Amino acid sequence: MMTPHHRYRCPLGKLQPQTTDLDAVKEHGWRDQRILVVSEADERLDFVEREIVRRIGERLYGKGGKRHG
Repeated sequence: MMTPHHRYRCPLGKLQPQTTDLDAVKEHGWRDQRILVVSEADERLDFVEREIVRRIGERLYGKGGKRHG
């Protein structure tokens, strides 16, 4: 017996941002909430800035993906 496949559409889906431009999302996060999302490998940063990002990340979250707890 063939039954139709119905996808349940979550009512919260329409509240999700529709933009796929990650840099725009990061920019809005910084401007609206002062949240900075930056990759250590971002080519726009020089060596010193990448080192600062790495050190902040390691201080807050540990080295190499290790988690506190």
